[in-house]
Amino acid sequence: MARRIATGIDIGTYQVKMVVVEELSDKNGGRQLRIIGTGLAESKGLRHGYIVNKEEVTASILKAKKDAEYAARVPIRSAFLAVGGISLDEARATGSAIISRADQEITALDLEKAAKVAREAAAPGFLNRHVLHSIPLEYRIDGAKVLGDPLGMKGVRIEIDYLFVTCLAQHEDALAKAVEDADIEVIDQMASPLAGSYVLLEGDQKMKGCVLANIGSETVSIVVYDEGIPVSVKVFPMGSGHITDDIALGFRISLDEAERVKLGRLSGAMYPRKKIDDLIASRLNTMFALIDKHLKSLGRRGPLPAGIIISGGGAGIGSISDIAKGSLKLPARLAEFRIASDAKLRDATWAVSYGLALWGLTGDTSVPKKSLSASFTKFFQQFLP
Repeated sequence: MARRIATGIDIGTYQVKMVVVEELSDKNGGRQLRIIGTGLAESKGLRHGYIVNKEEVTASILKAKKDAEYAARVPIRSAFLAVGGISLDEARATGSAIISRADQEITALDLEKAAKVAREAAAPGFLNRHVLHSIPLEYRIDGAKVLGDPLGMKGVRIEIDYLFVTCLAQHEDALAKAVEDADIEVIDQMASPLAGSYVLLEGDQKMKGCVLANIGSETVSIVVYDEGIPVSVKVFPMGSGHITDDIALGFRISLDEAERVKLGRLSGAMYPRKKIDDLIASRLNTMFALIDKHLKSLGRRGPLPAGIIISGGGAGIGSISDIAKGSLKLPARLAEFRIASDAKLRDATWAVSYGLALWGLTGDTSVPKKSLSASFTKFFQQFLP
């Protein structure tokens, strides 16, 4: 019997991370997922998630691939790829269809028709963009909201509100080409914030409502959940690297020295703690103000009881949880990476690549992602309202 193995690749502005996961059967007929290899390399040739030098990016991928193959002791020929950076965006549209069957029972064909109408309505915003995910947010039958899957229910008219997660086609193609140049076939792609949420958020948090914020080097990406559904995916062009810039300007020192000051590796009379904290807090407040403005723009009816969960390389800077709590008026905490201590992953910055590998083993990726029915894969069935 062939081994079931999946690899996730997260190409960030700062690092390339690769995680190899194997599915094992236990004595009771169940299955276990085990990390068998990881790869890490410094990213080169990217800015804000965009590729500016494809050869350098491919070289970084090859370095991470070599490490992962050595640890896993298997060749890596295919993988699931995260798409992030400021090219990620979202669009919303509503589609509707008249129930086709004479007995008014809703079928998959009716849902397909409504999905097609929604996509056509959103199409003007898809110029030069690829649709990564089409997520149904709400179903209504004859104007009444439906909880759960509407298949088999009866009515005259079905309406579906959709969230389309998109990225620049040029960016997605360049990322995939860089991976393929490292002799790795890209099986499928997922927006980075969703991949991270796959392992960092619990079902209860998603149901009650929360926002997962990943603070990277040059961007802050968020995914907002409500009633178990990702209702928004957004990326802001600001990250922990901007804090380094602020410190460098504030103290008139080099960027390398400013990075060490930010991480608490340099202190003393030359770098007063209060001034450092003020510079960090000022930039973090600006970041959380962007998130707050976006949350308000969603027109949600109430707060997010599960609050904001913070992850990424910038999650450990200063008193970030307290600053987030004060800025957003929400509960705030750092993301917990619940994984076995011997799993070879050091912290939650590996969540995206790990989540991709899990998706590869547990999700249905046989449906082409450009297909209208891609929303109804096993992975996105967890999002059905």
